[in-house]
Order: sequence, then structure tokens, then C-alpha cells
Amino acid sequence: MNNKNIGNKAKNLFLLQKLGFKVPRFKVLSDLKVTDISEKVIEEIINYFPDTQYFAVRSSAQEEDGTQYSFAGIFESYLYVCKEDLAEKIVKVLQSGESERVKAYKKQHNLPAINALPAVIIQEMVEADVAGVAFGMNILNNQTNEKIINTVFGLGEGLVSGELDADSFVIKNSKEVIENITTKTHQIVFNKSAKEGTTKTSVEAEKQTKPTLSHEQILVIDKILSRLQEEFKHPQDIEFAIKDDVIYLLQTRNITQNNVKKAVYTLWDNSNIVESYPHVTTPLTFSFISKSYQKAYSLFAEFLGVSPQVIAENENVFANTLGFFNGRVYYNLKSWYQMLAMLPSYQINARFMEKMMGVKERFDVPASFKMGKLKAIGQVLKMGANMFLKLRNLPAIRAKFIKLVNETIAEYKQIDFSKKSAHELRELFFDFEKTLLNQWKAPLLNDFFAMIYFGRLQKMCEKLKLSTQNPNIHNDLLCGSQDIISTQPIHRTIALAEIIQQDSTLKAMFLTKNENEIWQYLTENLEKNTKNLKANIEEYLSAFGERCVGELKLESTSYNQEPALFIKILKNYVTQEISSKNYRQNIENEIRQKAENEVNQVLKWKFWRKRKFNQTLRKARELVSQRENLRYERTRAFGIVREIFTHIGRNFVQENLINAQKDIFYLTKEEIFAFIQGTSVTQNIKDLIDLRKKEFEKYAQSPIPSERFATYGVAYSPENDFFSTQKIELVENELQGIGCCMGVVAGKVRVLNNPQELQSLQGDILVTHSTDPGWVVLFPDAKGILVERGSLLSHSAIVAREMGKPCIVGITGLLKLLKTGDSVEMNGSTGRVKKISG
Repeated sequence: MNNKNIGNKAKNLFLLQKLGFKVPRFKVLSDLKVTDISEKVIEEIINYFPDTQYFAVRSSAQEEDGTQYSFAGIFESYLYVCKEDLAEKIVKVLQSGESERVKAYKKQHNLPAINALPAVIIQEMVEADVAGVAFGMNILNNQTNEKIINTVFGLGEGLVSGELDADSFVIKNSKEVIENITTKTHQIVFNKSAKEGTTKTSVEAEKQTKPTLSHEQILVIDKILSRLQEEFKHPQDIEFAIKDDVIYLLQTRNITQNNVKKAVYTLWDNSNIVESYPHVTTPLTFSFISKSYQKAYSLFAEFLGVSPQVIAENENVFANTLGFFNGRVYYNLKSWYQMLAMLPSYQINARFMEKMMGVKERFDVPASFKMGKLKAIGQVLKMGANMFLKLRNLPAIRAKFIKLVNETIAEYKQIDFSKKSAHELRELFFDFEKTLLNQWKAPLLNDFFAMIYFGRLQKMCEKLKLSTQNPNIHNDLLCGSQDIISTQPIHRTIALAEIIQQDSTLKAMFLTKNENEIWQYLTENLEKNTKNLKANIEEYLSAFGERCVGELKLESTSYNQEPALFIKILKNYVTQEISSKNYRQNIENEIRQKAENEVNQVLKWKFWRKRKFNQTLRKARELVSQRENLRYERTRAFGIVREIFTHIGRNFVQENLINAQKDIFYLTKEEIFAFIQGTSVTQNIKDLIDLRKKEFEKYAQSPIPSERFATYGVAYSPENDFFSTQKIELVENELQGIGCCMGVVAGKVRVLNNPQELQSLQGDILVTHSTDPGWVVLFPDAKGILVERGSLLSHSAIVAREMGKPCIVGITGLLKLLKTGDSVEMNGSTGRVKKISG
């Protein structure tokens, strides 16, 4: 073994062993190629561990665990590997040295490419009771007299991935211990049924709120960190496992410059907003929605009792609710937390408010937010009365808003934008913004109350123990709402498909011609059947022409702008012979009725509780349905904005300012208006657009940044890592998500990044990263729906419930496990996905 090539992780294990710390027995393989992994090598490893059944197989590359960059989670590692699988896992660790993830990490940090494959550590597994990480200094505030320990029950896999909530201990001057004990509902443990790998299980109820570490164990870890700092001459970042009260060190490394946080800490997350802004988004869209979010949430904070003075003083918080990384839109969770902290109710019971809003991480709260408890109580009472009135008047507020939307959009639909100058289009935008875009009170209020009543319904179901047999029952009760607008495009598309299928001439045309030829034929042909079909299609486009893929991204082409895109969807329906006859339309009502029967059985003779439950259920149904309907009003409004900027692009092309109409989307809103009015700092916008197009094309071809990551100081500093540095280890062939609509189905999967890739689903299970409303026309022919991102109130979940399609969202690792052609079994109630073959 060449000690120069074994990497810092392995070197440090030898040093820990030499210093007398408890380290699980290990062996290091270095200077190997994939072809070197032979039966002889595996036999030597097994002979070295005569009594070991299961192993951890980990990388130790030369670049890992350095003083500048840790490469944490970038290379592959595997836990609970049996003897029979050692060769396969060693090969995978070696191959991870040349993975796209490693290349992206090096590129992000401008690191040179090193061709050597990583060394591989084979280590006996410790079946941990508790596992954790600890830092020899406080990396969040740069205090060297403080140490931090984070721990979970079971293995540390769920901690480093961020999947599990962890206890946190801050030790000051090796004396005072500040504890933050969370409710630890789950743990990662050995998968006994599979006899290999790991699985996520529930923590016993009596243990969930107990500390994972005793006071004595905390002080022992403190001493370990102090000793290691003396030996390594640098504060250490350690991983450890505790079994039968014995502390085993699994690794140690210097706290890197990326760990030592000397500047402002910000947490970014796109797990929900990705549904509205999937994939790469252009500068124009981001600049437009940033201002929209600022205005909307300033207004909403005022509704919830925040004084106009506090809102004005903290304008920067509202202006930074969103972030933009590698062309992707993210929520700034620090800004969201600070908005939460402005609420008067936060001043009274901060921890309760954090729990209600699902906050998992705290941030510093500016002193200007704080107020006396008496004043806060007064503000809360005032806010409570105000919100009660708003809830009571919400139907009228919604009706007034929809009337405003309809009138404003109807007025703008009458405008011939092609005859307007760039100056006139700019003024039209400002008028539209003032008249409609800044009047978004109704959707915000409805969203707020929908969240409250949905949560209340879920808790009631749990309290009645309805969720014991059917964990998805609160979703099933919301099925079958007849007033939800998102299902109408599906029903109307099916109706159009039936008209075509019943006419032999039209059917032959749709089966033999492409979408552009079909639309041209419909436009030019004057026969009665053709004219009637075109009139029906135009009626559909008038109502739903903005409901397209990426409908909230200004750069997306709507069906109104290019009807052939809708014709392509219609052609697929005709080809697959989808009709109301083979589409089980009453399934959502059956699901709803079954859930209602379960409720009625449990609440039989309990009149008061039943009355209270039904009141909550009715309100939840109303609010969730209206939430989806009001989302469509936003889509319609964005359609007008899209038209305005598209025509500004057209004007710029005519004046030879840009090369193509779509190039306008590579400028920000502020840059476009500055160029029109003479305040632009760049006059050669063609070169600026070319630069941006190359940059965004690169983003589109590059690995996707992590759904959650932190930045310190300057957000775009090379020291900040936008990619996943803490990998979630997948349970072999089995995943867990959020069940949204009941039903157990099995079948082949079709992985799609874009619904326009589709030729025919033919009853396959749809698998994708995220969806927006433009995907719904594909749902009727899907046996089931699996989505990597999303929540119970996301669009795909709501529409699937309405259609009675088994659906699971929020499935971490879905696209890593599955590819087109794999067979899976999915349970829409439990959220479980099992890979059958592939």
C-alpha cells in the first residue's frame, strides 16, 4: 500500500488508531483499477475480517478531507455491505472518482483534475444506538471557545443527509452545555428483512423526545475534540457512533474553510417552488417574479399584524425572498424565517410558531423585530379578530378578485400589442402591474387558510385514529371536488378527442399528419366538420390557452402563442384512443365516498365531534379547491405579461437591437426598461444576450444543484457549494414518498423530463422530477404518477386526487433509482415505491 495515495480520510483513521481512540477495524485498498478487483482481493479482505458479517465501503481520495475542501458526500459510500456484495460496492466507489458529481464539484471550486481513482476503505459496521457529528469549534458563529455536537438515534446516515431531525448540543468553554432536543420520529438502521443495506424506521414513542446523549457522553466528546485539536493543530470535524455506551470514531478531518463560517449564513431550498419554475429559468422571469414576491409578502405581512413601519424598515428581507443559482429559482429560507419572526404571535411563543410553520432551522432575529409581550398580545388579539373577519368574508374577497382579473384581462386581450411601441408596451406593463399584479390579497389569504384547515383536517384524522388503516384518508376526503379548474382541461381535451375519433376524415388526419400540418389544415379548410372542430379548439384555447408546460415562466411558449403544441397533445389522445368510455370518471367519487363511510363509522353517535369534523372538512375542501383555481388566475395574468415582453422583443428585433424575439428573455426586466428609457449601463445588449445564452445553456447541460444548500457571505463565492455535498443513501430498490391518492398498482415506468418528449404513455407509470399544470393532459393515460419533488398541496397531488390516480410525491432519490422500462409497485396510500425489476 502506498501511503501517499491513500487519501486523508484513511491516513486520519491510522492516526486515530495510533492515538488510542476506539476505531472500528478497517483495511485500505489503494492504487487500484476497477479491473484489479478479483476474487483473490475479496478473499484477502474477508480473511482480514474473520468475524465480520457486514462492512462499510467508503472512499478516501487524495482530494478528500483537505484543509480547503472536504468533498463531503461527493464520492460514493455504502453501509451494511454483505460479503457477497463487497466486489460490486468497491467497484462503485472506485468509479465514483470519475462521476459527473465529482467533476461538477471540482469545476465549481476551480480545482485541478486528478486522474487517480480514490482509495477504498473497508471497515466493519458498528450497529449504532446513536450516531453523530461534532465540530471542535462553533462553525456557525466562528467561536473557538464553543463546540457543536449533532446526534440522531441509529446510524448517522440520516443526519449527514439532512433527512432526519437531530438533537444539537453547544458546549461553551468545556463547561456549559446548551441543549436543543428535537422530536426524533425516525431513525436509519440495518435492513434486517433484506439482510443488507439500511432502512428508515420509527423511533419508539417513549424515546422520541429524549436526548440522544447523556451529559457524561457530551463531556467525553468534548474531551475527544480537545485532544484531537492538540494532535492535529487544527479544530476537527468528526463522525462517531455509540454502541453499548462505547464511542467509536469513524473519521476525523480538519474543519475546512468551507465549514468555518465567518460570514452571513443563508439557507436555500427549492423543493416546493420547483413545481412552479422547473428546470432552468431565464433572467427576465426571475427579475419579474422577485418583485412580485416582494410586493405580495409585504402585503401579506401587513394582513397578519406586522406594522407598516417594521415592513418598511425591513424592505430588504422582503426583497430577498428568492434566490437564483445556476438558472434555478430557490426560496431564501432565512428571509422566510425573518418574516415569520416579524409576526406578533412569534414574540409570544416563538417555538410554537416555528413548529406550526414547519421551521426546522433557526436564524438570527434582528432586534428591530422584537416587542414587549403585552404589546405583542394586543397585536395578536387585534390580528385574530381581523383574520376571523377575513376568513368570514373570504368568498366575497375571492369573488371581487376574480371579477377584477376577468375585467382586466378582457381589457388587455382587446389590445393589439403588435401596433404598440416599446415605450407604450412598458407603460402597459406598469398599468397592468398596478391594476392587477399588486392586488394579490385574495390568493394569499386563501393559501394561508388552506394551509391551516388542511393541517387541522390531517390532525383530526390522526386523533380519531383514522390514519392507522389508511394514512392517506385526509387526502381521500378531499377527492371529487367538482369545482376544481385544473381537471377541466383534461375533460375538455377528452371531449375534443372523441369528436375527432367519431369523424373518420378527422381521425385519419390526426393519425397520419404532424401537429403543424393538422393546424394548417384546420385553419385553411372550410368544411363544416373542420370549422366546428377548429371553433371548439379555439374555445378551449380561449379558456385554457395559457395552461401549458412551464406556464409561470415568461419564456415558455403558450398554446395561445403556438396552437400546434396543443394539437400535439390532442393527437396523442386520438392515437391512444382515450375517451370517456375507457376513462373511469367516477373513481374520485368512489374514493371520497369510501373515506366518508370510514369517518361516519368512527363518529357514529358522536354528534358534536362529527359536526365539528364536517365543518373542518367542508372548509378544507373549499379552500384547497379555491387554492388551485386561484393559481390559474395567476397563470392567466402571467400570460398577459408574457405577451407584453414578447412584443417588446419583437420591437427590438425590428430595430436590430437583438437578433431574435426570444432573446428578450435573457435580459432582466430592469435592463429592458433601462434600455428603453435611456438609463442602461450596457448599450451593446446583443453581446450581453450572447453571453447569457451561453451561460444558461451551460446550466441546462450541467448537473442540477441540490434542492437545499447553504451559502456563507457572498452567495456566489467559489467557496459556496450549490451541489449536494451530503448524499442520501438509498434503500436498495425501495423508496418512500408522500402518498397523495390511494391505490396500489404495478407496471413499467416512463421517465420524462418534459411532457413534450412523450409519444405514448400506453398505461405506463409516469416518473418525473417535478410537474406543473401543463402536465395534467398526460395524466389520463398514466397508470400512476411518481414525482421526485412536491408536497400534499402541490398541483400534481391535487389533480391526481381529483382523477383518482395513484400518486406519490416528494420521493427523494426517485430519478437516481429508476429509468424508463423498470417495473415498480407503488402504494398511493403509504407512499411506498418498490422496484420490482429493471
